[in-house]
Amino acid sequence: MPGKMVVIFGASNVLWMVFTVSQAFKMEIFPEHRVIAQIGDVISLTCRTTGCEPPSFSWRTQIDSPLNGKVRNEGNNSTLTMDPVSFNNEHAYVCTATCGSKKLEKGIQVEIYSFPKDPEIHLSGPLELGKPVTVTCMVPDVYPFDRLEVNLMKDNKLLKNQEFLEPMERKSLETKSLVVTFIPTNEDIGKALVCQAKLNIDEFDFEPKERETTKKLQVYISPKNTVISVSPSTKLQEGGSVTMTCSSEGFPAPQIFWSKKLDNGNVQLLSGNATLTLIAMRIEDSGIYVCEGVNQVGKDGKEVELIVQEKPFIVEISPGPQVIAQIGDSVVLTCGVTGCESPSFSWRTQIDSPLSGQVKTEGSKSTLTLSPVSFENEHSYLCTVTCGRKKLEKRISVDLYSFPRDPEIEMSGLLVSGNPVTVSCEVPNVYPSDRLEIELFKGESVIESKTFLEDMDRKSLETKSLDMTFIPTTEDTGKVLVCLAQLRVGEMEFEPKQRQSTRMLHVNVAPRDTTILVSPSSILEEGSSVNMTCSSNGLPAPKILWSRQLSNGDLQPLSENSTLTLTSTKMDDSGIYVCEGINQAGISRKEVELIIQVAPKDIQLTAFPSESVKEGDTVIISCTCGNVPKTWIILKKKAETGDTVLKSRDGAYTIHKVQLEDAGVYECESKNEVGLQLRSLTLDVKGRENNKDYFSPELLVLYCASSLIIPAIGMIIYFARRANMKGSYSLVEAQKSKV
Repeated sequence: MPGKMVVIFGASNVLWMVFTVSQAFKMEIFPEHRVIAQIGDVISLTCRTTGCEPPSFSWRTQIDSPLNGKVRNEGNNSTLTMDPVSFNNEHAYVCTATCGSKKLEKGIQVEIYSFPKDPEIHLSGPLELGKPVTVTCMVPDVYPFDRLEVNLMKDNKLLKNQEFLEPMERKSLETKSLVVTFIPTNEDIGKALVCQAKLNIDEFDFEPKERETTKKLQVYISPKNTVISVSPSTKLQEGGSVTMTCSSEGFPAPQIFWSKKLDNGNVQLLSGNATLTLIAMRIEDSGIYVCEGVNQVGKDGKEVELIVQEKPFIVEISPGPQVIAQIGDSVVLTCGVTGCESPSFSWRTQIDSPLSGQVKTEGSKSTLTLSPVSFENEHSYLCTVTCGRKKLEKRISVDLYSFPRDPEIEMSGLLVSGNPVTVSCEVPNVYPSDRLEIELFKGESVIESKTFLEDMDRKSLETKSLDMTFIPTTEDTGKVLVCLAQLRVGEMEFEPKQRQSTRMLHVNVAPRDTTILVSPSSILEEGSSVNMTCSSNGLPAPKILWSRQLSNGDLQPLSENSTLTLTSTKMDDSGIYVCEGINQAGISRKEVELIIQVAPKDIQLTAFPSESVKEGDTVIISCTCGNVPKTWIILKKKAETGDTVLKSRDGAYTIHKVQLEDAGVYECESKNEVGLQLRSLTLDVKGRENNKDYFSPELLVLYCASSLIIPAIGMIIYFARRANMKGSYSLVEAQKSKV
């Protein structure tokens, strides 16, 4: 069966070779010959072959300049992509395909153009009937502009045609304009300007080759033929009324404005209506009144003079019998006379105190200016007018107040749920303070109010305040504190009579219920990983800060994540870890102790001064175990009859006046919850010198036997304990000689 498969496979190879030879090596390029692309667009040129597997491709420009594109080869296809198209891509590109010893080439010419926007129509100004206006038709960012043709038409009538045949000095985007000046007529109303731009590159197909913009003409007519009619007459008696009506022609219809010429040459705007009615005319209302018709392109005016004749001698004082002024402002009291050609004026206070102001008299009017107003100006003032033998007096009362600023809301501290806070609502520089009332709202409810009815010993600016203490809760969040101050001076007209300030309540909750979750446990073996996750409740949500408590009590910051992860823990990682939930209202703290346990290691069992001593000497057998905490150390003396646990202190056992029977094998067992280790040594005790010649064969035999038996017993105990290490043990069974 395998032989048949080989034959079939060989036959298929022969057929494939015959088929390959039968196909001629050919090449195509898309698009063919020439292509045009707009600057900024994307264009791809594709070179494709047949009859070769696989071919190799290369691209170049005919003038061997940079391709400025990216080539991508896939099987029989090679694509040159230019993104975006720019002036650098206007070349003839050649694709070369190589198949073995055969090489084919195809070329394609890439032309570029730019015609991205519709034309823009700009006017030199509004179209006014009979006045020349310049129209600019602008075509932005064109290339090649020598193929551009622009037509400007008014409806279907051609105003101007322009081509831009001047040579192009360099390749660039150009903005070309056609400019036409014409004089608008009545016939142009409602017509439209049409700007057509054509890019005449007939040898290529692209869209759009033509763009146009339309602008509807709005022709204006400047106001003219302005006319004023007056009823009943331009000559009036003092106290009478007059109605003046004005009209003006134009397009769009002119708006009418009435004004009066002042003595200083300025004008005072009176009305924007076609009809102006003046009632209760006074002498000073006499003068020249001007009506103007105004629209977008001009204005036209007409004047009329009104004459108001005097009535009998009358004295008036303004602003009225009573005026209220804010301290620091300026007040002008005006005393005017009608019916008297040459009046004389005098001013005084009713209690004959100094005026503290400046008097100015002009003709039939006298003014007393108090600037700035202060407490010494709170009087009744009399204006006395003498006309011939007649004398008239008018009184005006000047009352003062001060209410310059909105209340100021202050908190004694941060708003924390459950902690009392004092709110102070302070109203500065008030007068008269006995008319002041302050109300404090929380939401829609009044929670405190205060009036200041105590007698004022002297005139002065007072700062008054309302203080209130309340205990905020989380339900207060989102509510609004409103401090409303009212100056209840009902008989006086002034603004504002009340002021208010608001404060949005944001109640904070100090961190609490801080908890720590340790996974898998707070007691670990060295090399394990542990996750300690901390959570704390509060508002705003507390920020979590993990720290480690150093030996001096300081905290070493570790992390601001809620979960603190320790991987591959070491014994040095043992200690107290502190989680703090912190927000602007306070701190909540929680601690956890992490214990990293390490199996005993680096055990050293030594005899001091030596493992070989003389009878009667003192020897110290000491067992130490690395820097491993919570380790139990048990010292034993090995014997055939059983092990003897030695009462060691801090892992050391002292033998005073050592005897021959103290010689032997000593073993140190170090263990904790993780594991145990054993070490042993042999103590050799030599007899006193007067016995050094004594030696018996029996003692030699016993010594040799002991030297074999004791190591054997030690090995048995060692392997038994090794088996115990692989299993489990109980700390309860440990001896009390713990270090």
